Amino acid sequence: MTQNKKRLSFWQIWNMSFGFLGIQFGFALQGGFMSRIFQTLGADKDAIPFLWIAAPLTGLLVQPIVGYLSDRTWHPKFGRRKPFFFIGAVFSTIALFFAPYSSALWMAAGALWILDASINISMEPFRALVADKLPDAQRSYGFVVQTLIIGIGTWIASNLPLMMTQIGVPNTAAEGVVPDSVKYAFAIGALVLFCSILYTILTTDEYPPEDLEEFEKEKSLKKGFFSGFGEIIRNISEMPTVMKQLGVVQFFSWFAFFTMWSFATPAITEHIFGATDTTSLEYNNAADRVGNYLGTYGLVSMFYALILAFVASKIKINRKLLHMVSLIAGGSGFILIYFISEPWMLHICFSLVGIAWASILSMPYAMLSSSVEPKKMGVYMGIFNMFIVIPQIIAALGGVNFLYKILFGEAVINTMLLAGTLLILAGFSNLLVTDRRATHD
Repeated sequence: MTQNKKRLSFWQIWNMSFGFLGIQFGFALQGGFMSRIFQTLGADKDAIPFLWIAAPLTGLLVQPIVGYLSDRTWHPKFGRRKPFFFIGAVFSTIALFFAPYSSALWMAAGALWILDASINISMEPFRALVADKLPDAQRSYGFVVQTLIIGIGTWIASNLPLMMTQIGVPNTAAEGVVPDSVKYAFAIGALVLFCSILYTILTTDEYPPEDLEEFEKEKSLKKGFFSGFGEIIRNISEMPTVMKQLGVVQFFSWFAFFTMWSFATPAITEHIFGATDTTSLEYNNAADRVGNYLGTYGLVSMFYALILAFVASKIKINRKLLHMVSLIAGGSGFILIYFISEPWMLHICFSLVGIAWASILSMPYAMLSSSVEPKKMGVYMGIFNMFIVIPQIIAALGGVNFLYKILFGEAVINTMLLAGTLLILAGFSNLLVTDRRATHD
């Protein structure tokens, strides 16, 4: 990739990151409402994490492969990362549209698997594109702009079922049937996902390899499945020290958020609203409101990202310190959910969570991108995803159920105490990162 990278304007960075709006529509609907779909189809609360298992397992395989392939892709018209944006967008759109029409748990779990795998095909090339296009001095700024777009997507998507209900779309249905409000929300999300990624594809150019002849020569020498597989394994074994250190931070962070996505709906509907019958109007109203509260963390992450974007464009920031404080704030928000007495206080709790979410989506990637060879940016961004999916796999295989029950007790609300504790641990784990190139712009 050419090293003479020009500083880009806010709107140029916005255009190349706009596809994240749709990606986050997919993730927010998946994270906020797949557990509700599972419960509607008869899943027990303790079985919900296991139903999520296929998604992170697939990500563990897909991300490094997609990253490796995108590093080795170049077309004068379609570029390097954009073909993967498009492929992921097509399959994500299909999976997102049909997920709420599942009539059995295995169908819903399968839709989640396809959706998560397809989103991952698009997502990490988007991360790599920021590093491809921006000089190091703009990396923090670029990832923060992505986070701003993600925050907008999270807030809108999380509130879609409630919006559907407010305009008269039914939010209850027969036993075992997903309400129309959720179906409409997923359909809108599918449309936004495809159109936003297409917008980035049409408005963004990519830099060619710095030495195209050398690029083609190296690609021909390393062609073939076994050569590629060996190269990925070699890159994993030789990953930069900063990546290993950030991996600890990521492990605790994503275990915490997986716990929230899996258990926020059953935990809050039961603990705060006293609603457990998934066919009742009371439960579905409560579940809509949970989506609204989850939207708060997206909204706050958007405003926090705006502040960070302004600050990062004006002064150099200490990425490590900022990330540590943000994660501790988010962990405190999860813990407060256990202690609040009024539903409106959930907005305060999830505001704190939003601060952590904005930082999770920007600071680790900014730190990592300053420690990786530019020509291996895609594969290392994909490998870095291992530290996102491995904690989710452990959580789904019983880690959440075991830890929250043994540490805090049987009540499902205790999952939020677990999430908070893990996020605070993630915050302090930032102290492991000592390379100044990573921690400072």
